[in-house]
Amino acid sequence: MNRPIKLISLFFFAFFLIGGCSLQKNEKVKVGFLIHALDQERWKNDRDFLVQKVEELGGTVIVKVADNNADKQLAQAKEVLAGGVNVLVVVPVDQFAAAAIVEEAHAHSVKVISYDRLIKNCKLDYYVSTDNIEIGSLQATYLTSIKPTGNYALIGGALTDNNSQLLYLGQRNVLQPLVEKGDINIIYNEFTDHWGEEEGYADTKKILALPQKVDAIIAANDGIAMGVIKALQEAKREDVLLAGMDADLPNLQEIVAGHQTCTVYKPYEKLAAATAELAFQLAKDGGFENTFQTVSNGARLVPTVFFNGMIVNKENLKLTVISEGYQKEEEVYK
Repeated sequence: MNRPIKLISLFFFAFFLIGGCSLQKNEKVKVGFLIHALDQERWKNDRDFLVQKVEELGGTVIVKVADNNADKQLAQAKEVLAGGVNVLVVVPVDQFAAAAIVEEAHAHSVKVISYDRLIKNCKLDYYVSTDNIEIGSLQATYLTSIKPTGNYALIGGALTDNNSQLLYLGQRNVLQPLVEKGDINIIYNEFTDHWGEEEGYADTKKILALPQKVDAIIAANDGIAMGVIKALQEAKREDVLLAGMDADLPNLQEIVAGHQTCTVYKPYEKLAAATAELAFQLAKDGGFENTFQTVSNGARLVPTVFFNGMIVNKENLKLTVISEGYQKEEEVYK
């Protein structure tokens, strides 16, 4: 009997939070926010939401963007730590290389929150994200509900990002029983380097050159999906089902136009708010008891705050990203 693979621990523990650098009286909380890149719309939104939430709490945020360069991100970490940040929030360029950032932060008695992407093989303090195995499952479940038989192609995210493997596991949990029944044939399955549109385009050109005619493509994110759309339109294959992730505005417009089947919306404002509140508790050294899930990063079970994603399609756009206030109706339907 086929059982879904679930790497995320579902054990719950109570943790007493104790911060790193104690604040002086009337001193503002200073949060360092290291972002891998601003190459997709969602990361600009994450940045803005986090800055807004921290400022609402009375703190300040130092934002550094690494342009997908792991060495640059480590140098930026050293810079903000030397500048006296109280907490470090990191979207890692590389899941393994970023362990050096955690070590550097701990040398300054500063705790690290890994944001959206897990930092592996280190004594990471906290992790705030969505359940990416579940998101991969949502993508595959929605497409197979429309097309339960046929040829599927998977274009994964960057191998430097732990989320890529988690999304893939979620997709395979749904697809594998159908593969074993002979209903679905996976004709293409590759990961990318940078979650980008150019890679989505190049991979789709390879898919379209295969002898089997593709029926559905699951793209790891909306950036990749935009490249898929371009290649499919050039080949006049707009009948192919396409799933993405991130609910970027251009992709929502493509869903309205009928060129993309669905995407997955992550509650970015809630992610940012939870991260800001956690950062404040750590920085102020007040300590409080809270209940966390835990996720293994290879070195320890990391206390984790998880949020759920949701499928967005043509029928529920107004009830999801628009009603949540993430996107404006006049921009989606322009």
